[in-house]
Amino acid sequence: MGRFSLCILFLGPLATPSPAQTFTTLASFNLTDGADPWSMSLVQGIDGNLFGTTLGGGIAHTNCATGYPGCGGIFEITTAGTLTVVHKFDGTDGANPLAGLLLATGGNLYAATSSGYGGVDTCGTIYDVARGTTLHVFQGGDGCGPNQLIEAADGNFYGTTAGGGTDYRAGTIFKITPAGDLTVLHRFTGTDGADPSAALLEALDGNFYGTTTQGGANGYGTIFKTAPDGSFTSLYNFGANVTDDDGIFPYSALVQDPAGNFYGTTSEGGAYGCCGTVFKMTPEGALTTLHSFCAQNCTDGYYVYDGLLQATDGNFYGTTDEVAGSIDCGTIFRITPGGAFTVLHTFDGTDGCGPHGGLSLGTDGALFGATTLGGANGYGSVYSLAVGLPPFVKTLPHTATRGSAIMILGTNLTGTVSVSFNGAAAVFTVVSPTEIDTTVPIGATTGKIQVATPGGTLLSGGPFLVRH
Repeated sequence: MGRFSLCILFLGPLATPSPAQTFTTLASFNLTDGADPWSMSLVQGIDGNLFGTTLGGGIAHTNCATGYPGCGGIFEITTAGTLTVVHKFDGTDGANPLAGLLLATGGNLYAATSSGYGGVDTCGTIYDVARGTTLHVFQGGDGCGPNQLIEAADGNFYGTTAGGGTDYRAGTIFKITPAGDLTVLHRFTGTDGADPSAALLEALDGNFYGTTTQGGANGYGTIFKTAPDGSFTSLYNFGANVTDDDGIFPYSALVQDPAGNFYGTTSEGGAYGCCGTVFKMTPEGALTTLHSFCAQNCTDGYYVYDGLLQATDGNFYGTTDEVAGSIDCGTIFRITPGGAFTVLHTFDGTDGCGPHGGLSLGTDGALFGATTLGGANGYGSVYSLAVGLPPFVKTLPHTATRGSAIMILGTNLTGTVSVSFNGAAAVFTVVSPTEIDTTVPIGATTGKIQVATPGGTLLSGGPFLVRH
């Protein structure tokens, strides 16, 4: 809010709302069922429902982080808006999750908490939701404040911590097995980056890519690459020029397009000095700013704290934490790979305020997200936005060898008559309206999965990667 007066000095054409949008507030948190869903994107489970975390609310305990009402929890919500509390953290199993959940192979969920397990000075946990057990407790040297996990092609989980590591401050990159064995792959020193605040991306080349919010050559954050064995490379240092046109302080994870280019956001900087950017970076590390926020009198939003979602139409979707106006509650936007920018929704407080986390794409084609504040009770909301995207299917996992058993997740899958992998027919079993179990056929090659249902043929949201 403090930089708002700077942003409104830069006048330009107003953002044009996109037609035919249907926004729905699905639920508002009431503190008992949670409060303040933070830097997390919802994940769709094998039952078709959405799962997420709240930073606060739930159970009050001395092990909760100071200043938050309760230790936070995990919730489930149907696409129609029925919300259920799955778990309330009590400080002994972790507390105050900042990040979202990992949906792993087999359908189990894993959470990362920022504190808890014996006191407010502890460094967080990895929590196995299905088993109700704490998989790992961070001690500082191995990291502090874990971000959202990803599952890699090798079946292990990888992640970053915002603090801990060298001198217990700059953060780490780690690998953890499903059994809980953790290995630190890299400890940031500050000169190579500090405070990674988002999940990693496993790229097409098998390496992991990510961002640090601070540190690097200029102190404004970095983009890095690390191999599965921990070999580390700094790819880009933000804030190299006087005006910071490339943006500064990237809080977001990266996404990669099929051509290998990376896309992301910065929370501040850009051509207008204060409001953040959307950028594209080639695999070689050449960065281009696609959009600087506040180009449109800040009605396009400003302060982007989470990453982009590349949807089935090839465009990117995201949120801003704030927006010009008396309400100042943020926006949902779309941007094409070429940089054409459109505001899709502006929050007014009653439907939520401050969408600090990113968007998810449901298999029904709707966008889903959460706000940290606002809603009916002031503790945040869960929402959907239909923008005309078609239904699709996705796989769990997203890559496998021929002969491997996988799940195909979708909507209205009952009565499916055929499944094929880039044209190769597969044997399958329809488990439920939202799940098909199948085996990658011997003739499969990397490409789209096709699922023929009574309602039409559904394609996978992206190519399924067949490993050799």
